[in-house]
Amino acid sequence: MKLGNVLIPVADLDEAIAFYGLPVKFRDGDRFAALDGGGVTVALAGPGEQVTASAAPSYKVDDVTRAVADLTARGAEVVRAPEAGPHETRAVLRDPSGNVFVLYSPL
Repeated sequence: MKLGNVLIPVADLDEAIAFYGLPVKFRDGDRFAALDGGGVTVALAGPGEQVTASAAPSYKVDDVTRAVADLTARGAEVVRAPEAGPHETRAVLRDPSGNVFVLYSPL
């Protein structure tokens, strides 16, 4: 597992891109934009792609289902079960301290 990005839900993708002022690495319409944060990707999720209500670290894993099983065995709570999105499989969990995080694996 490695930190892949920090996911930030936004109301308006164009406005958020302008606000953060970082170079755009990838954009999918009004759904999602990946910005170059200088070592970590800042991932902006428009209303159609939001999986959390607040900013959350997103970890890239080889197998989302297996990672969910491993982490729930260690005390994580599933907020959203693994699901396929347009570019990745993802799941949302909460750690034992109540912090939300995302697991994802590219399709």
